[in-house]
Amino acid sequence: MEVAFTFCLGKTKSAVGRELAWWWVGFLVALSLSMFLMAKASERLPIGTVYPVWTGIGAVGAVLVGIFFFNEPATFWRIFFITTLILSIIGLKMVN
Repeated sequence: MEVAFTFCLGKTKSAVGRELAWWWVGFLVALSLSMFLMAKASERLPIGTVYPVWTGIGAVGAVLVGIFFFNEPATFWRIFFITTLILSIIGLKMVN
């Protein structure tokens, strides 16, 4: 859901009229579901793990959505730091 609301937000930049309204609806639905799922995860996992994983998935997803759907550059440094972020998320989950 984190990636879905990022994608919808990106699509609002080029949409107009009714299409724009539907992208905003998609954004709000995905955002609400994302928050709900994060709250459910925090019932079983420490918030100190849940929130970093949630934001990490969002950050990685936003960069990948930008690269694959919005023609943003896939430079060495972007890929390098996304990789380190992914490894950090995995490491954080492993120590929990």
